[in-house]
Parts: sequence; C-alpha cells; structure tokens
Amino acid sequence: MKYLDEYRDPELAQKISTGIRRITTKPHNIMEVCGGQTHSIVKFGIDGLLPKDITLVHGPGCPVCVTPLELIDKAIDIASRENVIFCSFGDMLRVPGSKKDLFSVKAQGGDVRIVYSPMDALKLAVENPERQVVFFAVGFETTAPANAMAVYQAKQKEVHNFSILVSHVLVPPAMEAILSSPQNQIQGFLAAGHVCTVMGYTEYEPIAQKYKVPIVVTGFEPLDLLQGIYMCVKQLEEGRCDVENQYVRSVRRDGNQPAQQIIKDVFEIRPRKWRGIGEIPQSGFGLRKKYSEFDAEQLFKIADYTIEESSECISGLILQGVKKPFECPAYGKKCTPEHPLGATMVSSEGACAAYYRYRGLQ
Repeated sequence: MKYLDEYRDPELAQKISTGIRRITTKPHNIMEVCGGQTHSIVKFGIDGLLPKDITLVHGPGCPVCVTPLELIDKAIDIASRENVIFCSFGDMLRVPGSKKDLFSVKAQGGDVRIVYSPMDALKLAVENPERQVVFFAVGFETTAPANAMAVYQAKQKEVHNFSILVSHVLVPPAMEAILSSPQNQIQGFLAAGHVCTVMGYTEYEPIAQKYKVPIVVTGFEPLDLLQGIYMCVKQLEEGRCDVENQYVRSVRRDGNQPAQQIIKDVFEIRPRKWRGIGEIPQSGFGLRKKYSEFDAEQLFKIADYTIEESSECISGLILQGVKKPFECPAYGKKCTPEHPLGATMVSSEGACAAYYRYRGLQ
C-alpha cells in the first residue's frame, strides 16, 4: 500500500538491524512509552531483530489501561442511570470495573453507544435535548484537543445536556515517575510520535538532562521504530542524553500550537491516579472552573472513593515495565480477552493483548 509499504520494507529493516548490532557494545534497556508502539513491536517481531543486549521494555502508554478502577465504576454508575446516553470509544466497553463492565450495562438495557469522536456525542446531545449525554474522555495529550473542542463548542452553543467524564493523563510526568522509582532500570526512551505531534517535545528536554537518558521521538511503523532504536542506542553508546526526533514527517519541536491553546483554555493540570501505579503529581487534565458545568463527576454528584485492584492482576508492574505479560501467573489462564482481569488484556494498546494476539501463550 502506497505510503505504508515504504515503512515496512524488510530489506531496509534488516539493514537498520545490522546497524544496531554493529554499534551495540553493552546492554541497554529502552522503553517504548506508547501502547501502539508496543503492538507494532510485538506484531512485526521487531524485538527479534535486535541484538540480545538490547531489551525493549513496555511502558504505561495505554490510556485505557491506566484509567483507574474507580473511574471505570463511575462510568458504569452513570451509564446505568435512566435518561442517560453514555458515549465512549469501543476500547473502554470491555475494561473490567470492580464488578462488571460497560458492555454488561449495555446488555442490561443501558444506553451505551460507541462513538468515533467526542463531536459525535455532542451531536447526540443536540438531537436529544431531553436526555443527558456523557462522553468518556479518555486519552493522553493526543485526544485532548478534540475533547476540549467538544466542551468549548458545547459552551458556545449552550448545550446544557452534554458533559464529559475526564480521564486524561500526561506522558512526561509518567516518565519521571518511572525514572525516579527505586526499581528503575530504563536507560533510554522511545517517545510517542502522536503525542509529540500535538505537544512537541520541549517538555522532554529537561527530563533527558535531569535523568541523563536519551529520548527519541518515533512513529509506529517497523522502520520508524527500528530507526528510533538505532538513534537511541547510538546516544547511549556515545554517552549522550539528548532529545531527538525520528518522526520528522509529523512532529515539530513546538508541536501544534492551536491544539495546545484549546487544551490550555479548557483544561488545567491536576494530580491523576493511574491504574496499577497510583497517583502521579500533575499528571492529568481536569476541566477548568469556567467549564465545570460540563464535568460529569460534578453533574452526577459522584463521591470520591477508592477500590482495591485485583490481587491476581499485575498490570501495574507491566505498565511500569517491571514485568512482561507472560510473567503473570494469570496470563492466558484466568486472564484472557474474553474474561480479562485487567485492562491491559482488552485494550487495543494493552501489552497483554498484544502478546496474547500475536504470540499466544509462548
């Protein structure tokens, strides 16, 4: 396929792989932050093209996976109420809450709908003025502009029956949390190209200098990832710790300024709890006070509460790169895509889902 095959050229992949082997003289642990990158690595066997001294570690870059259990339960609570149309991307419907998931709510008669954009949910609100329409706003910085625009337009058009349940998390604070952990063994990062398309990569520069780690912004195709790994290994071998941009066809250093402006107008930075990890300071978005009427948590008066994670699920360790999916005793046994214990097994960007789909039980 034009514009796609060129990034999946097997001969060029072998050449880059050979180049990585040629410059590697010692062990390096490199984390790809994004779950989409994890799926490409597992699907195309990119880790198998690397020398044994290079270990790819899967990071917390799956926003569905890190949405905390109590927020899933809040979504289920709202979706179960009468006179509510609950809208979400399809990934979220199979994510288990403490007792059930959104698919179960739908099966029991709840009006739960899969949409492809928050603007679809806003349109539903306009078309159904007698009902409350709630959109589950999940994602990293990548989806924040569209979610912010939906809220902005709702306010401009005075659509009072529209709200969002916010579960936005930010990449740089998560990287710092990993690097500052006593368990940290990460020496370099592959940063997510789609996040940097929106936000640029200036935020990563102080992280690279503070923790002395190279960070390479990469895309998602096999050659993108292999070239990003080559650039990262080259820095590690040379003792450098810079931020470099492999994904030049999409990413600029300062990112997308209009997108950043709408985010800044609608959202403010807050502490955010990450499923399986805990609270990370200043790691999420919440609606600013002037948009509080569109905050589903306030609108439905859902009190804060804490729910214990499943003791059988080690998704937190997987999201931090401490464990691989097949190291979980429940993987492929008590935890499968049909009966998941955690979100990492059902999300399209979850590491467990990638391993189960492309590598089975190993």
